[in-house]
Amino acid sequence: MTEDQGDAEPTGLAGRTGPPRRDRRGRGMRGPAVLPLTWPSREHTPPRPRSRREVFDRIMLDVVTEIDARWSEHLGLVEYAVEDTPQLPDDWDSGRVPLSSLVRGSGATPSRLVVFRRPLEHRATDRADLEAIILTVVVEQVAELLGVDPGEVDPRYSADDD
Repeated sequence: MTEDQGDAEPTGLAGRTGPPRRDRRGRGMRGPAVLPLTWPSREHTPPRPRSRREVFDRIMLDVVTEIDARWSEHLGLVEYAVEDTPQLPDDWDSGRVPLSSLVRGSGATPSRLVVFRRPLEHRATDRADLEAIILTVVVEQVAELLGVDPGEVDPRYSADDD
């Protein structure tokens, strides 16, 4: 091996020198792997959700944050969760799929309110409808925990929604 061969860059794919520019299927990166560093300075808005799950989670978080801020001193510890579908027992004979689940806490165990994403998405026609359905389900469950009328929990709740 000569001196000048030892200093040369290793040969990449197809005789090129340096690192390969594309992946092995030739498509390359499809988008940035992380947010650009300039993101916080752009109007201070978070990036748009990319999937239906992210849209649902964002709506759920907005509803729960608002209700929990209003009622946290009366509710105590409550865990809020989103699951895709309910786990139904084999002997489930009801013709309806549950939209949520509420398990009351005791002592140091917090109450747990679980909202099922897929049944709610199935009932919604658009995003505004989904927001209304999530609000209705969460308000009804929080009202059940508090032992009050759902209209007291949130003024946007309307009893004629189904």
